[in-house]
Amino acid sequence: MISQWLLERRQGVEQCDGQIEAFVRGVTTGEISDAQVGAWLAFVVCNGMTDAETVCLTKAMVDSGEKLDWSGIDGPFVDKHSTGGIGDKVSLVLAPLWVKMGKKVPMLSGRGLGITGGTLDKLESIVGFSTELNTQQLRRTLQDVGCFMNGQTPELAPADRILYAMRNETQTVPSVALITASILSKKLVEGIESLVMDVKYGSGAFMKTRAEAEVLADSIMRVGNGAGVKTTALLSDMSQPLGHAVGNSLEVREAEQTLLGEGPQDLIDLVAELSGDAEQAKRILADGSAFEVWQQLVAAHGGDLSVALRGSEGVAQHDYCAAHDGVVTRCDAEQIGLAAFVLGAGRERADAAIHHGVGLVVHSKVGDRVVAGQPLVSVHHADKHLDKALAYVAAAYDIA
Repeated sequence: MISQWLLERRQGVEQCDGQIEAFVRGVTTGEISDAQVGAWLAFVVCNGMTDAETVCLTKAMVDSGEKLDWSGIDGPFVDKHSTGGIGDKVSLVLAPLWVKMGKKVPMLSGRGLGITGGTLDKLESIVGFSTELNTQQLRRTLQDVGCFMNGQTPELAPADRILYAMRNETQTVPSVALITASILSKKLVEGIESLVMDVKYGSGAFMKTRAEAEVLADSIMRVGNGAGVKTTALLSDMSQPLGHAVGNSLEVREAEQTLLGEGPQDLIDLVAELSGDAEQAKRILADGSAFEVWQQLVAAHGGDLSVALRGSEGVAQHDYCAAHDGVVTRCDAEQIGLAAFVLGAGRERADAAIHHGVGLVVHSKVGDRVVAGQPLVSVHHADKHLDKALAYVAAAYDIA
C-alpha cells in the first residue's frame, strides 16, 4: 500500500483523505519506515499538495494525539502564531491584552532555535515559571486568569513532531504545504475558534521577501479556514528588530513596560493591529490594566516577579557607538540576531542551554539621527564572544 502511495505522490496524483489519514497513522505508530517517510516528504516538496490535501494532512496530524477541550468555559478562544523574528515579544503582550478584551487565550508555544527567539525561553527567564503545566492546571489557569502560555506536551500532535524532525534530516523543510500543516496542527489542538497569523518577512525572518510571506500567509488562511478555524494573517516587516530589546530577560522587561503603557511604538502598533481592535487595544495598553493579567498569569505558572530575572548576575554592558554623525539607513535584524546568538541568547540544537540574561538593547533604528560617540546598541554580555557580537552589530548598521 505504501509503495502505491509513494508512486502516486511522485507522479503528482491527488491523494484522498483516507490515504493521507492512513499515512499519518503509519508515521505515528512507526509502521512506515523513515526511508518511506523521507521519500513521501521529498515528493511533496517537488510536486506540492492541493489545499484539500493540506487540510486533510493538518486534520490527520491534529487527530494523531490528544486535543485540548474547554467545555464548560466561556470563550471566545483565540490564539496568535508568529513565523518568528528578532526581538519578537508580541505574545507576552498580546495574550494579557486579549484577556482584557474579553477573550480566552490557550497559548502553546515553542523554544528558540538559531537566531529566532522562543516564547518559552523568554518566560523561563522568570524565576519559578513553569511551562510544563498539566491539562488540569491549564484548564484552571484558563478559567481563572483567561490565558496560559505553556509548552506542547508529547500527547499533542505527535505526528507533527515526527514529521518535523524528518523534514530537518531530509532537507524537506522549504515546502509551503508542509510548513502550513505543521503550524496549524500545533495550533488546532488548542481548542481555539480563531487564529491570527503574524507572517514576517525580511532579513530577520524565515521568509526573506514579502512575496514569499504572502504565499505562506495565503496558504495558512485557506487551510486554516478549511479546517474549521477562522484564520486571518498579517504581514509584518522584520528587516530590523521589533522594539528595542533582543534577548530573553531583556524582552520580558520590555514586554512588561509595554503592558504598563510605556513600550516602544512599533511593538504597540503591531500588537494593536493583531488584536483585531487597534483602537481598544491601544487604550488598554495606555492605561496599564493588562499588566494585572500578566501578574496573574505569571503567578499561575509558579513564577516570581519580586526577584531578579534569571541570568542577571555576572552580565556586563558594553555600548557600541556611532563612528560619525548622520542618519541610520539600515539596522539589519539578521545581524543583530546573530550578535545575540553568539552571546548565548540562542541555541543551535534543540537540547542546548541558553543564557537568559545576555542580549542587546537597540537604541537607534532606521530614520534616527545620531551623533558621533552616541550609543547605538548596548550589548549585555557574560564575557563570551563579545568581539564576535560587536562585529555583527557593526555589520548591522549603515549611517549616511
